[in-house]
Amino acid sequence: MLRVMVPKERAQGEARVAATPETVKRLRKEGLEVVVEAQAGESAHILDQRYQEAGATIAHDLAPAWANADVVLEVGPPLAPASPAHLKRGALLIGFLQPLRNLAMVKALAAGHVTSLAMELLPRITRAQAMDALSSQANIAGYKAVLLAGSKLGKYFPMLMTAAGTIPSAKVVVMGAGVAGLQAVATAKRLGAVVWVSDVRPVVKEQVESLGGKFIELPAQESGEGQGGYAKEMSSEFLARQQAIIKEHVASADVVITTALIPGRPAPRLVTADMVRAMRPGSVIVDLAAEQGGNCELTVPDQEIVTHRVTIIGHTNLPSTMPLDASTLYARNVLELALLVLKGGNLKIDLSDEIVKAALLTHDGRVTYGPAAEAIAKSSAPAQAPASAAGRP
Repeated sequence: MLRVMVPKERAQGEARVAATPETVKRLRKEGLEVVVEAQAGESAHILDQRYQEAGATIAHDLAPAWANADVVLEVGPPLAPASPAHLKRGALLIGFLQPLRNLAMVKALAAGHVTSLAMELLPRITRAQAMDALSSQANIAGYKAVLLAGSKLGKYFPMLMTAAGTIPSAKVVVMGAGVAGLQAVATAKRLGAVVWVSDVRPVVKEQVESLGGKFIELPAQESGEGQGGYAKEMSSEFLARQQAIIKEHVASADVVITTALIPGRPAPRLVTADMVRAMRPGSVIVDLAAEQGGNCELTVPDQEIVTHRVTIIGHTNLPSTMPLDASTLYARNVLELALLVLKGGNLKIDLSDEIVKAALLTHDGRVTYGPAAEAIAKSSAPAQAPASAAGRP
């Protein structure tokens, strides 16, 4: 019987957990033993007793738990004492592994013959929708971004007609109409705001308008549609035209929520310092791209700052601020991927499966994710001597 280990997350500010009592029951039904580290779910308001009632064993002594774990389910990359060196040879690791930021971890996983599946590498295809953790967590981030903005804004979101006069609706500008952006639109509309949306993909206009948002028309000479439904990186000329068009909207906005991300690239700069200076005093920016450098030029990751009388929020892990629901959704995503490769209680890595092939980071002692393998090779290459020194004794 394979043993599944669910450790407590150790990254600063991480309150989510990779399994819930609901998913533990499913794993047990599949004939898998489940071991949950003591207090692993406490930050997500899931007590050890609930895991025990679902059929899990609570581990207080971590050394044997790690030594015997055939499968490890995590939220983020493994950190000490759950470092790659502690993983059993041939084990399976599933989580948001951030390979290009953790090359040493990737090398250690390959050296230890650990099979690892990165949740962020899953393809956005119909078969993988139930496993799409990027979408489930982005949905939460978009919702929470609006609540954060509302708590910092010194005015109402809805229009109010009172005996003392009428208060106009707040104007919210959402940049990026992916999962997070569309949820931000829906939430801001529920609160009564007037919502304008900017996106480089004209195809999302219908979705924006179906939620009650108003689409900001951008130059049509260049399409922003990328692979898998993501936006692609645009030319500098297009971005300059885009900024000119949205600058007027930003200047009159009470709230700006930015969500634009390019897979594997720094976040595009959409809000310049000049645009911030032109905003109304007391307005708010929530930058959901802060972890990848930010869509706003003035964003400071993991900080809330006030500059030019504008509050800029650069939280890098908003899903973790709603840990119960975030864990519930993430655990279901992880479960679906785990069951894809744990068939009949045995680990079976089918390299012909497009989901497995896309998500596979390391396997059989090799780094199978191309960009990570290239980055490792580049970092390991010997430094070249300056050309001017060639031939010198």
